[in-house]
Amino acid sequence: MDQLERPRPGIIPLILMGALTGLLSGLFGIGGGVLLVPMLVLFLGFQQRLAAGTSVAAILPAAIVGGIGYAVQGNVDWVAAPLLAIGIVIGAQLGSFLLSRTPTGFLRWMFMVFLLAVAVSLWFVVPERDDTIEITVLTGTLLVLTGLLTGVLSGLLGVGGGVVVVPILMFFFGASDLIAKGTSLIMLIPGSISGTIGNSRRRNVDLRSAAVLGIAASVLSPLGSVIATWIPPFWSNVAFSVLLGLILIQMLVRVLRRKR
Repeated sequence: MDQLERPRPGIIPLILMGALTGLLSGLFGIGGGVLLVPMLVLFLGFQQRLAAGTSVAAILPAAIVGGIGYAVQGNVDWVAAPLLAIGIVIGAQLGSFLLSRTPTGFLRWMFMVFLLAVAVSLWFVVPERDDTIEITVLTGTLLVLTGLLTGVLSGLLGVGGGVVVVPILMFFFGASDLIAKGTSLIMLIPGSISGTIGNSRRRNVDLRSAAVLGIAASVLSPLGSVIATWIPPFWSNVAFSVLLGLILIQMLVRVLRRKR
């Protein structure tokens, strides 16, 4: 059966997944794909490729609303965000191209390795709340390259890019955790649009499911951005790494069961 001909998932499960994704998206400054892709695969039977494409599309409303929430609080770097966006728009097209030509099994293992690397890195990145990004020619160039890498991962794995950009902005560019999260969400807006256009052309996105997920996510995303200001940076990192670890374990168990 073609991946787009399978039975449509129910509205209620999509709303619940979208709401949870939106809350955590605002809380951690991620688009939500790192949570949404495994949930779509594990609970709604999406193929990895379709889950990745649908996640990229669903990220858009949550990124817009969550980004506005951070911007209102003054937690967006308006110079770094467009520089990252330049790279992510180009990279998302490349990633969506590779998505249609990469074996599903390889994608799944690549995604799990990616989750593990991010979860471990979060224990070593503990920023200060008053840290800012110093923009120079060098850092500007590196921000564009970071966006390019993020865009490829976004299109290929269905992650919004926040799980890549937030740790990088904190660890390599000296941003505070709130600035990193807010800037990441703003950057994801053009990246999501670019990736979705590419995935739609290659039939790697369920637009109906993405719309329901995205609308539900956008409702709770602002709440997550407010809660983020109440949590100390270290404990925010710990919580995020634990969440990623639980997702990784679920996916690993499922893969091992299929091999029996």
